[in-house]
Amino acid sequence: MISSNASRFSYLVGLVIALIGLGNVLPTFDVLPRIGPFPIEWYRPLFFWFCILAFLSHRLIKQHRPLDLVAALVLALASGFVCWDSYHIGQILLDDIYFFGPREGVIAGFAAALTIFICWRQWGAPIAILGIVALLYLATGQYWPGVFATVPADISETLAANLWYSADQGILGSIMGIVLTTVLPFIVLGAVLEGAGAGSSMIRIAFYSMRRFRGGPAYAAIAASALFGTVSGSAVANVVGTGVVTIPMIRRRGFSGNFAGAVEAAASTGGQILPPIMGAAALVMADIVGVSYLTVITAVLVPALAYYVSLFMSVYFEAQRLDIASREDEQVEKPGSQDWLNLILVFGPIFLIVWLLVSGMSPAGASISAILLLFPLSLINPEIRRKPTKLIAALSSGGHTVAQLMIAIAIVGIVVATLEATGIPSKLAVLLTGAASSSLLMALIIAAIGCVILGMGMPTLPAYIAIISVMGVTLQQLGLDLLTAHMFVFFFGVASVITPPVAIAAYAAASIAQGKPIATAVESSRIGAMIFLIPFAFALDPALLLGAGSDAPVSMAHMLIAILSLLAAIYLAASALIGFDCRKLGLPERLLLFVLALALLSPFVIAKLAAFAIGGLLVARRRMASRATPAIKEV
Repeated sequence: MISSNASRFSYLVGLVIALIGLGNVLPTFDVLPRIGPFPIEWYRPLFFWFCILAFLSHRLIKQHRPLDLVAALVLALASGFVCWDSYHIGQILLDDIYFFGPREGVIAGFAAALTIFICWRQWGAPIAILGIVALLYLATGQYWPGVFATVPADISETLAANLWYSADQGILGSIMGIVLTTVLPFIVLGAVLEGAGAGSSMIRIAFYSMRRFRGGPAYAAIAASALFGTVSGSAVANVVGTGVVTIPMIRRRGFSGNFAGAVEAAASTGGQILPPIMGAAALVMADIVGVSYLTVITAVLVPALAYYVSLFMSVYFEAQRLDIASREDEQVEKPGSQDWLNLILVFGPIFLIVWLLVSGMSPAGASISAILLLFPLSLINPEIRRKPTKLIAALSSGGHTVAQLMIAIAIVGIVVATLEATGIPSKLAVLLTGAASSSLLMALIIAAIGCVILGMGMPTLPAYIAIISVMGVTLQQLGLDLLTAHMFVFFFGVASVITPPVAIAAYAAASIAQGKPIATAVESSRIGAMIFLIPFAFALDPALLLGAGSDAPVSMAHMLIAILSLLAAIYLAASALIGFDCRKLGLPERLLLFVLALALLSPFVIAKLAAFAIGGLLVARRRMASRATPAIKEV
């Protein structure tokens, strides 16, 4: 009884979150009346309370003892009170000055502790521990030694002003505002796209199209995950959504379980950097940097496509290494006319979004327009015609996805508020600049390591915001322009979900592939290694960003040389990491190929030319040797 009521309540809460979130940013379209934006004094606390209710109702569905119900009701009432108090104090601050005392300090501390508790249950320990460390440092920073010591201040006032009662920072601050106004509509759009039922058709078409290739299922998984990921914005959701179909078929072709899971994890991860929609973090980037979303899309185009080329190359060399041939007798379901028709449900909204963004509409307006188009368009699918309530259920699912993300974002709000209140980014920038003053490359390496550590265990969006808050100042002081610095951090924020030891996308794929989690994470890092190298390439040579966000003009010849060098580096790096190209490669040759790949990614023309010549000779020699001694029949 408790479980069924909790299920109905959870469904309703998810639907309310989606609807009020969309209503807040709904454009007029010159026809509809303006609903939002709602006043942030009541909207943000209310929305956050609904996110807590979504968590509590979801937990009651799984654990529905009477004691669990009592605990959920107590937490619901307590969280409702602290959210109401934020609204109450916010109303006073609109017209008057308010001095925070112990009462507000306790309430702010409780709100932060509750957020950390929910985040630990929902997202695991890493991001919750980061929130605990930030909270403790904010409260006790004045007692820390050396450069980490902060200015003495009243703890109650510090916690209240920075964590709970500010519209600019903290749990209900500007970061939450960006997510509500920019990211939320795209998350709901992804949920509605999934509910419209085009995903299975897309996977069927991808597998059928790739059936005659040696690595067919793996290629199909890459293609399907790329398209699915650019809409969903979540690597883990992408792995779960497409991996249940793709991973078993990759294994049946002859690849190992670890490799099958790694391909799916790496491909799903890359969906967040693939235009035109990309992940939610790209929307936030455009807002923070102060450029159009079209500029972000232009900048990331070459790096994103290059990453997927590297995945295809890794599968190509692995299929060679395992001597996997195409199988004419493999049973692959042929897509029907309905499957091809269903693709309109994917490409129609995507084309509309791109057209509206180019026309100057805001990302929120473009995504809501796509949602409004998708509702009548989904009637193409007979499953939706038979049961149109699936779209309402998709809205509710999207609301729950937003609620889960908002809890992680709240932790990042705690972290960012602590960083701003204590001045740690500036102190860290001075330390890192001094440590790497002689070399931009060394500074980038230090920043990359910091990005990987900070991003472990986080979803991409909170990882990106947390990392850029710490590392952004440093990268800009070292000479990178603003968009390049953000893009560098963005790539490493995306990469964190396949980086051991906390590789949540790889772990999700391993559970489906029945592989070993750590081994799958290591394999996904090897297959997707270019996601770690490409940021260095465009940081050292911004021509790969096609001149977006940079004041300095970039010639077409410079762009072409940079792109060709990147493609050559991908070929050499993929063959070196897999250890095969026409024949097995020894360790010295693999190391040489990898060094040549790094040289091709450097900004030095002489190094590029030398690496291109030497690498070309090595590849040509292997090709000629393979023709003289036939090994594997190419397909």
